Amino acid sequence: MDVILLERIAKLGQMGETVKVRDGYARNYLLPTGRALRANDANKARFEAERAVLEARNLERRSEAQKIADTLDGKSFIVVRAAGETGQLYGSVATRDIVEILGEEGYHITRNQVVLNNPIKTVGLHKVEIQLHAEVYVTVELNVARSAEEAERQLQGEDLTSADAIYGVDEDALRPEDFFNPDADYDLDEEDGEEAASESEEEEENKGE
Repeated sequence: MDVILLERIAKLGQMGETVKVRDGYARNYLLPTGRALRANDANKARFEAERAVLEARNLERRSEAQKIADTLDGKSFIVVRAAGETGQLYGSVATRDIVEILGEEGYHITRNQVVLNNPIKTVGLHKVEIQLHAEVYVTVELNVARSAEEAERQLQGEDLTSADAIYGVDEDALRPEDFFNPDADYDLDEEDGEEAASESEEEEENKGE
């Protein structure tokens, strides 16, 4: 479908341009939200007649979006989710979850404003882009963790999916000799000791023969 853009839209074009888009995208998003008009002679004439009003409205929306951006950009939000020891979530954090999380903090955005290619499926610090206006983008951080305490540890730079975080072991401090030391005096129980002594005696006898 050919439409006339009533505001600048990323990857589509500038205000006033006629562009071709998918029918579903036009019917479900561009047309009902007032971001475009069907491209025909009547709407072209209407756009030209209302251009000044549309430009003023766009400037106002941009100004309002920028005010929100000034308070939202760079903010970090804690998201507590159940996850396994390796950090894999039992589920995911999707667009609708992000809308709810920001809404609880007083930032009312729509799902179309969240730029998220794939749902978040692991614990960690994740950057998410929010499009507040065609020309105003901000980036927020989602601190996804199994608890508020773990979220705080992540903010301090700790990797909750590393071996030392999972098992309490500092993997950088491990040495081969920590796993087996041939010179160590290992404690054997009585039966093991007798069995080892018996095997040693048999080896000596076989050598004598």
